[in-house]
Amino acid sequence: MKKNELSVLALAIVTVLFFYAWAAQAMPDLNKLSERQINDVKDLLSKLAPLIDARGKEGTLPTMTFGELYAPLNKKERSILKVFEHLPARKIGVRIPFHGMASGVKGLILIKGQQIKLKDEPEAKTIDTQFLPFETYDDYQVMMDAMEKDIGKRLYVESGYRGSAYQLYLFVYYLKNHGYSIRETVKYVALPGYSEHGAPKHQAIDFINKDGINGEYNTKEFEDLPEYKWLLKNAGRFGFTLSYPKDAGDGITYEPWHWRHESK
Repeated sequence: MKKNELSVLALAIVTVLFFYAWAAQAMPDLNKLSERQINDVKDLLSKLAPLIDARGKEGTLPTMTFGELYAPLNKKERSILKVFEHLPARKIGVRIPFHGMASGVKGLILIKGQQIKLKDEPEAKTIDTQFLPFETYDDYQVMMDAMEKDIGKRLYVESGYRGSAYQLYLFVYYLKNHGYSIRETVKYVALPGYSEHGAPKHQAIDFINKDGINGEYNTKEFEDLPEYKWLLKNAGRFGFTLSYPKDAGDGITYEPWHWRHESK
């Protein structure tokens, strides 16, 4: 074996050993990362911040690839991120189906210029650029036209297609909201490959209304909307299903804003 090949092999072995050494500290108890791991996650997110900010301004975060996500990181940081990319879903208690890793822009329509008006803000806010598969977008538009005809209201796409690389970033980012507990975070943020936002055949939409109500901090506020009540009665006619109803038993928190579209 040549010298450079030995170097590559040695580096690969060191990376794998680091991967398992880092993961081993959390895997026996998934309730909370160690203090060192929490600091590692904070450093990782800080390193990724310029990329995330730039992609956010471009409106291309949902279509970011794994290669693009890992590019700014050094070997240690990549190994840490790999731990979260390959978490053992069933061991953690994930019971929703695996949809496969999603990455790319083919077959997606870009949605720009959606505006909402928040109660305490003087000017309208533009929702970040979103993407949907063509069939989902068409059925969404037909459904909203029907809703507007019936009750004079529409819902907007706050989150549509998300590639698995962006889903991975979001999972790591939201660990802090759940006490750096992997077990708790998976109840609110799907692991990459398990999110319906990255499953064009079962594409999810997170809805928000014109007043900025999305249920994120107050589930009942969205549940009480006439738009939600209309969805419960009518969404099935347009191929949409409430993904995470109350007491579904799938380990995911009730999300009245999250609706799945089944492609024909």
